[in-house]
Amino acid sequence: MRPKLLLTALIVLLLSALIAVKRINHSSQATHNIEKSSNNNFSLFEAVPIEDAIGPESFAFDPLGEGPYTGISDGRIIKWQQNQQRWINFAITSPERDGCEGPHDHDQMEHICGRPLGLGFINTTGDLYIADAYMGLMVVGPNGGLATKVATQVQGVPLGFTNGLDIDQRSGVVYFSDSSSQYQRRNHISVILSGDKTGRLMKYDPENNQVTVLLNNLSFPNGVALSQNSHYILVADTTNCRVMRYWLQTSKAGTFEVFAQLPGFPDNIKRSPRGGFWVAIHSRRERVLEWVLSYPWIGNALLKLPFDIMRAYSYLAKWRGSGLAIRLSEQGEVLEIFEEKSGNRWTSIAEVEEKDGTLWIGSIIMPFAGKYRI
Repeated sequence: MRPKLLLTALIVLLLSALIAVKRINHSSQATHNIEKSSNNNFSLFEAVPIEDAIGPESFAFDPLGEGPYTGISDGRIIKWQQNQQRWINFAITSPERDGCEGPHDHDQMEHICGRPLGLGFINTTGDLYIADAYMGLMVVGPNGGLATKVATQVQGVPLGFTNGLDIDQRSGVVYFSDSSSQYQRRNHISVILSGDKTGRLMKYDPENNQVTVLLNNLSFPNGVALSQNSHYILVADTTNCRVMRYWLQTSKAGTFEVFAQLPGFPDNIKRSPRGGFWVAIHSRRERVLEWVLSYPWIGNALLKLPFDIMRAYSYLAKWRGSGLAIRLSEQGEVLEIFEEKSGNRWTSIAEVEEKDGTLWIGSIIMPFAGKYRI
């Protein structure tokens, strides 16, 4: 009995380390680049409830500026109707809807119902591109409805965990990530613990309907974001707690480099209209976890134990997490830090979308979208 208790304690410790809250230390090497943030008055925060579902991970506004639109845990893409102050159904990514909706654990059905993650509109047509974790890269017209599959495999390898996307509005090319070909979204912690390196960065060209692999053998590529001039694209390297930059143009085209090192595990990246990029931090990386990740055999051993790591992680995240996002400059320097330190309003930030002076804040586990007026 004692070995089992010791093992359980070790697992809880490791999972706690994965999501442990640790306040930002402004004495870092980037201190001189940090602007004094006014994002500390959390009385300005507003929760926009979502009924019978959770996890508004990513946001997009249509060409008319309406929305945001977001994908949620039961496979729906919903739209915020500002004049009515409510969410309405817009699209779905799977025709199989029996048992998808309603207040239950959607993780068990998301491979059937779909789980839309990254979203992006083509401004010229109003089409919405969707990175669905299970259904692949998809698109739906301006009137919504059932989305159409664009790509489910690339070079003979199925899209196992389609995740983030961004669109070059000049060319219509869609850049997107596939986080792993070994693990699905509902086992995303396994991608980190196993040291999996089967992730890919790809692009889809609607002119010829071709999908091209730009980078492979990546460690949990997550959110992606183009620079304003489309010279490069940023990719969140979740496992290694950093943002990478892949050059698309200039003399550096084809090179891949570290853009910024982060204090935790990044999720989505979005350009800020004030300049730079908002990087959402899912959770902090503590020293215990650094030790675990330095020895892949430890993570792989944990995955083989008769213990539901994902369920334990989800439970602990609700109680131990806090909200954190960082705005980086075009040079990868810290411009602004946004942190909800009490942990009482939201945890595990998935995205920050800045629109008309408001931050829309997403999470994979909260039953609401966050709004914060800056």
